[in-house]
Amino acid sequence: MVKNPRKRQKTGKIQHKPVPLGADPHNDTSKDDEERRLENLLFGVPYAPEKDSKEIMVVSDDESEDRQYEAGREFENLLDSDLFFVDDNAGLSDLNQAPQDHVQSDAEDNEEPIVLEDPESDEDEEVSIIRQDIPQQPKKTKAPAWTDPDDINVQVSLASNNRLRKLRDAPSDDTVGGREYERRLRRQFEHINPAPDWASSARKKGERAKRRRSSASGSESGEDVVSELMTSTAGILRATKSRPILPSTLSIERLRDANQAAPAEGEIKTVAFHPSPHIPILLTASADRRLRLFHIDGLTNPHAQTLHVPSLPITNAVFHPSGTSILMTGPRPFYYTYDLQSGASHRSPRGLWGTTFSSGRGDQGASMDISSFNPTGEILAVAGRRGHVHLVDWRSGAAQVVGELKANANVKSLWWSKAGAGELLGLTEDSQIYVWNIGQRKCVKRWQDEGGFGSRLFGGDGQGKYLTIGSNTGLVNVYNAESTIDLEGGRPKTLKTIGNLTTSISTLRFNHDSQLLAIASNDKKDQMRMVHCPSLTAFGNWPTSSTPLGHVTSVDFSRGSEYLAIGNTRGRVLLYQLRHFSQQ
Repeated sequence: MVKNPRKRQKTGKIQHKPVPLGADPHNDTSKDDEERRLENLLFGVPYAPEKDSKEIMVVSDDESEDRQYEAGREFENLLDSDLFFVDDNAGLSDLNQAPQDHVQSDAEDNEEPIVLEDPESDEDEEVSIIRQDIPQQPKKTKAPAWTDPDDINVQVSLASNNRLRKLRDAPSDDTVGGREYERRLRRQFEHINPAPDWASSARKKGERAKRRRSSASGSESGEDVVSELMTSTAGILRATKSRPILPSTLSIERLRDANQAAPAEGEIKTVAFHPSPHIPILLTASADRRLRLFHIDGLTNPHAQTLHVPSLPITNAVFHPSGTSILMTGPRPFYYTYDLQSGASHRSPRGLWGTTFSSGRGDQGASMDISSFNPTGEILAVAGRRGHVHLVDWRSGAAQVVGELKANANVKSLWWSKAGAGELLGLTEDSQIYVWNIGQRKCVKRWQDEGGFGSRLFGGDGQGKYLTIGSNTGLVNVYNAESTIDLEGGRPKTLKTIGNLTTSISTLRFNHDSQLLAIASNDKKDQMRMVHCPSLTAFGNWPTSSTPLGHVTSVDFSRGSEYLAIGNTRGRVLLYQLRHFSQQ
């Protein structure tokens, strides 16, 4: 059987024209010129634009005689109308309302706007005229990110919809356009939800600042501004005055506990904020002989550092007035200091008085619980036994006792006056207040607290306006600070006696502008009140019976009174935000 001869296969290569993926090689009528041009650039398909003109230029990838094209040579034979495409679907009115960022930027540079013009194209001439008639926006106006060109074509009936009738300006209003409908919706929203006071005041302040800058640049020269600053005695960075607080309601908000990141294992002895408004640091001293530092931000309040002092039961810890160190004292004849910059802690050598406790004189104190820095931080006053008050020179750093004051009874509290020449006041256990002149080292005035029984502690504000004395019965006497140190006057009279608490007063603390006074007692649970100082009345809305304060042991305000820290016997430091000061 004869086998069928095999057909000879063609050895020549079959050349296929490149066809784009998904394209129909037999049907090319549904493609526009732009799609064909893209196919030509990507796949090499010959491109021939469909024009009524008799002359048609075909752009292909065939090699020319030079075989090298310069950059952009492949587009040199295209018409200008094919190179540029203008989208005018939005219409003339929409172009007038749409923001033209590039026109604005050109106008700011005092240059003419760049416009693509073609003498043979009427469409391009129309666009050029439109762009020139567009009003220039102010330089500071923020253009919208996107505008919908179909908004001008929307027609909304206000009378047919019951929910939209409130948008009518007159009963006869019915149909409005898209732009007008948006404007009326925005007006209704601003009417229902007006701008808050803080936003309005900030906006007004910004406008006034802009007017001042514009007037200064237009009328005054740089030399005039400098001369005005040099001839004025006021500070360049003027502190803003606090707005007065109304005595009716205290705006306060509970935040996360200040020491939640590192809670104490015992009762909180003292809490204190850093004296600088730019350093939001809070220290807490607890019964576990540990001092902890927290960074207060109102959200997480991260824990910064813990300092353990095994040899000293810390009962009092304060920042130095300069804010560079911390003084820790307790029922021991020595103290500890902690330097915030170097992170080093130091103990006073051989006790405060230069001798050991066992060999000291009997009239010297065995405890440094009661101590206070003067406003400049140069002198530390320490109350000892038998009415002695020791003055320690803090500038030398060697804890040298440079002076001594004497009272007729044991001193229970110390406070440096800010109303006079820096006198030192001491409260004794027989309710006597001694006023000492530090320069003369003698008592210049002595007077009896009104009531005359059970006075426990006293303290004043940072402005030198008030002096308060708390008693064992829960009464708080408020005095004018200037009358307490007046040498010519007699016994000062109380401005008011606050009797909102019934147990022994353990805490008295003013805020930075002397508008608030916190009084508390640790003998009973939830015994704390906030007093409005201008009216000397307690706020009724806070704290309430449901406020979880516990047994309050220490209270302190932040430097700007944005925060209020409250320590209790459970080892927690409650943190509250005073909205009145935080929104300034």
